[in-house]
Order: sequence, then structure tokens, then C-alpha cells
Amino acid sequence: MPDPHRPLTGRVVVITGAAHGIGRALALTFAARGARIAALDRDHAGLSETLAALGDPGGHWHRALTVDITDDAQVRAAFETITNALGGVDVLINNAGLSHHSLAHETSHAVLDQVMQVNFHGAVRCTLAALPSLRRRKGAVAVMSSVAGFAPLHARSAYAASKHALHGWFDTLRAELAPDEVDVLIVCPSFVRTDIDRRALAGDGGPARTDKPIAGRLASPDAIAAQVVDALVRRRRRLTPTPVSRVAWWLSRLAPDLYQSLMLRSQRRT
Repeated sequence: MPDPHRPLTGRVVVITGAAHGIGRALALTFAARGARIAALDRDHAGLSETLAALGDPGGHWHRALTVDITDDAQVRAAFETITNALGGVDVLINNAGLSHHSLAHETSHAVLDQVMQVNFHGAVRCTLAALPSLRRRKGAVAVMSSVAGFAPLHARSAYAASKHALHGWFDTLRAELAPDEVDVLIVCPSFVRTDIDRRALAGDGGPARTDKPIAGRLASPDAIAAQVVDALVRRRRRLTPTPVSRVAWWLSRLAPDLYQSLMLRSQRRT
């Protein structure tokens, strides 16, 4: 888009993982700026609550679609429905995510595959489904990564692998789409007050402990959502929206041994 800022009024914004947390906050924030929302999630009840929070429980202006982003057919059908109902996709937010809490040697390959299917392949699958529309409409795509997308994070090897993979794929996509004027934003927060850790997996695939150590203050979903919307409007490439994520970005590059020591001190259990 030739304008230095990207207007949102009337734009169609697709958000995965929109039933809770950052996804719901993003839906509310974009809608407050005049966008039309297509909210995607596996949680039908949560999506209904998101539509109600948007003030559109009947789905007359916005849409809610119950979708498993690890399923090719469901994703293709969802984006066909969005295109037919709303005209196309202007912005795609790949927000859905899955975490685990287990040491690398205690993490089964099935858990690694499940985390990769949601965090990496799910984001790629949705992006490819939206891409024809995004190219026609000179749109934008954002992906929710993490500090774990550019630096190690103790007991989250599969999670870190999935987020590192996002950086490689979406950085390359940005370069390839530059002639089409499609923006690509990678968002790297630190710890956020969401349910992702309550739903995290243990190494054997069962439920993980929820008392995971954190670094710094928990950011609010609303605060993260506001920064993501602003970054997309300003056509930024990368966003580190919390003090911890900004310090981690530079420290992991300039003093990686010190970063590792501090990270282990805050994350490793005694």
C-alpha cells in the first residue's frame, strides 16, 4: 500500500486463536478501529463470547468460524467462507499457539510434532490460504512469535523450535512479497497473562504444571494487542512489545553467554 500508514476502517481482519487472551483482545482492538473481524478458533463457546464482546453476537458485521488450523480442509473452507462473506482478507493475524513445559530429552516426539503443527504449520497453512487475497488487496500478515523465537528458553525446546521456524519462514516470505507490497510483522512478546500455560503439555503429552517461572511482569493481552495494531498500521517488520523482550533481543545478540546465564537463573527450577 503506498500510504505510510495503513487505515483499518472497513478492512477485514482474520485472527486465529480468537476465543481467548491476546486473540480476543486483538479482535476488540481492531474492531474499535473500524475493522471487520473474522475470528477463528477450535473453541466454539469461546468464539461466541468473543462475538458477544464485539457487540455482534449474531455475526451480522463480524464472523466467527470454528476451525482447527492443523486441518487443511477446515482451513481452506474457512478462508473460502471469509472471502465469500466479507469479500477477502486484508490482515491475517496468526495468533493461535500451543506450549509445553518439559526438558528436551523428556519431550516425546509426539509433543514436538503437536506443538509444531499448531505454532508453525498452522500459521503457514492459514497464511497460504489467505495469500491470494492478501496479494490482491496489498494486505498484511502478522505472526505471534516470542522471545523463544530468537533466543533459547529453558524447558520449552519444542516451543522454541516452532517459534524459530516462524522467523525463518516469515522473514523469507516478507522478502518474496515485497514486490506485492504485502507487509509481514513478527511479534515477539515475553510473558503475557493468558491461558496458554494452563493448557500447556507435559513431555508425555499430559497436562503440564502451571506454576511456570516467569521473568518480569506479566503483560496484559490488551496492552499487547494495542501495540500489534499500531505496528501493523505503521507497517513495521518486528515488534518486541515488552521491556523483557526488548532486553532479551539485544542481550541474546551482544552477550549470548550472559543472556543464557540470566535466562537459566530465572527459568530453571532448583
